[in-house]
Amino acid sequence: MKGVTRSPLAWLGGLIAVYLAVPVIAFAIRFIGTPERGFHAPGLFPSLYVSVLSASISLLVITLLGVPLAYVLARSSSRIASVIGLIVQLPLALPPLMSGILLIYLVGPYTFLGRLFHGHLTNSIIGIVLAQSFCAAPFLIVASRSAFATLDSALLDVAATLGHSEVQRFRLVALPLAAPGIRAGMLLAWLRAFGEYGAVIVLGYHPFSLPVYTYNQFSGVGLPTTIAPTALALGLAVLAVTFSRLHLRGRLSRPTVIPPATPPEAVTPSPVCFDIDYHLGTFHLALQYAPGANRLGILGPSGSGKSALLRSLAGLNGASAGPVHYGNRDMTTVPVEERRVGYVAQGFTLFPHLTVWQHLLFARGASPSLAAYWLSHLRLDGLQDRRPHQLSGGQRQRVGLAQALCRSPKLLLLDEPFSALDAPVRQELRRELRRLQQETGLATALVTHDPEEAALLSQEVLVIADGALLQAGSTRDVFTRPASPAVARLLGMSNLNTGFVTAEGHLNADGVDLLVDSGDLATGTAVQWTIRPERVAIVSTDGVLGTYIDIADVGSATDLLIGLTPNVVLHARTTEVVQADPGDTCYLELPVGAITLWPTKAPTNLPI
Repeated sequence: MKGVTRSPLAWLGGLIAVYLAVPVIAFAIRFIGTPERGFHAPGLFPSLYVSVLSASISLLVITLLGVPLAYVLARSSSRIASVIGLIVQLPLALPPLMSGILLIYLVGPYTFLGRLFHGHLTNSIIGIVLAQSFCAAPFLIVASRSAFATLDSALLDVAATLGHSEVQRFRLVALPLAAPGIRAGMLLAWLRAFGEYGAVIVLGYHPFSLPVYTYNQFSGVGLPTTIAPTALALGLAVLAVTFSRLHLRGRLSRPTVIPPATPPEAVTPSPVCFDIDYHLGTFHLALQYAPGANRLGILGPSGSGKSALLRSLAGLNGASAGPVHYGNRDMTTVPVEERRVGYVAQGFTLFPHLTVWQHLLFARGASPSLAAYWLSHLRLDGLQDRRPHQLSGGQRQRVGLAQALCRSPKLLLLDEPFSALDAPVRQELRRELRRLQQETGLATALVTHDPEEAALLSQEVLVIADGALLQAGSTRDVFTRPASPAVARLLGMSNLNTGFVTAEGHLNADGVDLLVDSGDLATGTAVQWTIRPERVAIVSTDGVLGTYIDIADVGSATDLLIGLTPNVVLHARTTEVVQADPGDTCYLELPVGAITLWPTKAPTNLPI
């Protein structure tokens, strides 16, 4: 604290604080020392009543209309939304008197609306409310829009996949999470409406509001009779600010009573089939897939379109993304909330205001007995009354998975579900998900950039990059025979080298002759080749000669770097104990069927 008070920032902030506080202190001294305060002046309390009533009505109107508008503006990036956002802020830039002039052109006695309401839109409570609402609405809308803009859109997406419509998502998710910002906007709007003078005096001079009454007293009688209305205004302002800071707490909730558990019913797997053609700005996602298995892995680097694909499969990108089928059912035009899909978004996407048990029952039509089953089955017992900030990363991810399963989905979509977890927790949850896949038979589509995760949790794999398919097939085929060096890199294969075919079944790798399955590759064909580290075997004799460059014990295995030539270095992995030092020589066995070749150019003349 001492360091803060010595900061020039604290002194600069203190200057404005003093400037704001001194007039209030001076007024308090005058109030205490003056016997004539004006509390008995006629019209004081009626004008106070008018201001409180009209400001409260204005706040009600502004809140009912402004909060939904703020939500729409925060969720839209269209030009129309930008224009509306500009219009909403115009009253902030206008002098209040000019705002009243503008309103006269709309609701004045001689306008169409004025004649329609027989002149009751001015010089009445209605006129005051209209003036206050015009000047105060931007404070609520701007504050609410900022609060809605900070919401994680993934929360709304998850709520949609759990069966909730747009209005329900607004009510159940957006409003509770944006409540602090909305509450601040409501305070500003009420105070602004309560203190409005310029627009009010143009539109509703009679009956007097408190600011109009105070000005009349000041100009007609003098300063002494303004002490009472000023004191009342200050008192109400303090009450309003204090009330806005109160955190309304509900009754102390009793511990959740968990009903008897009922296991999920057996499901017929509904593997996903799609033909996606989706544009997101300049990015083009074009992928086709006809299912051959129930468990699909989608592997690719960051920015490849994996998440965009999963959102399209869930329906979050709309029908225009392309045809999507769950099993034999065409889901292309089915709204996302009607698809009965389980969607686990990237990261720990939980609702901060809900307990674990409320999460499990959040899906539309969720069964408490089924929720009790998943609570126990995913080892969340005893955590049902905790909120997300009271959970560990692994527990939060289990809650997200349980929430998706409580809707009895036809398809489970997982977007990098374990990427934010520590390695031991990640490995544990992978095994847990694999067990669930085997127990339930539920069709899954998993997005990941981790080859090991894709291999463990998938029967078929799609490898994608830049929105396009690089290779598709069974997990075994893709990992055993990558279609290109690019696929090999994405699969985590480290041993990528060059060479050329010297004869049928022979490869020259920087002067080292290797036996390979060259297929129909012609002599002289330049190639890239690879072999998986675990397929490189250390033998005692009669192998390819190499030299140890590095030997690293990584706990469960030993990683070796072995140079065949200065330009050809292989990564090998073994569970055997290696009794050698860097610089020692060794012999390697490179199985013919373990070496994969990719031609890089047409045959050339062999070097002499």
